[in-house]
Amino acid sequence: MDNKKNLKKKMDLTPIEDLITEDFGAVGTPERDQFEMECDAFIIGEQLKDERIRAGLTQEQLADKIGTKKSFISRVERGHADIQLSTLVRLFQGLGRHVSVRVL
Repeated sequence: MDNKKNLKKKMDLTPIEDLITEDFGAVGTPERDQFEMECDAFIIGEQLKDERIRAGLTQEQLADKIGTKKSFISRVERGHADIQLSTLVRLFQGLGRHVSVRVL
């Protein structure tokens, strides 16, 4: 453990948590909460895009399959849509996948 600390010190590295706190505030602040929600939306969007591509579907094909518009699929994939859990489930069901929620 001391070797890792010494190596970080020699390389003058800053932990990512410190950088995030510097840019977006401490955990629990409104700015940090907003940042974390945007990160979660981005991650979900990337997962949706990966699964859609794996299924061999275009955004338009997925939209048709679940009864929505291509622009909505695009917004979700870019992390620009605040969606309900039921919508998330419907999106992934359209790809033959299941959603599991875990509270930490």
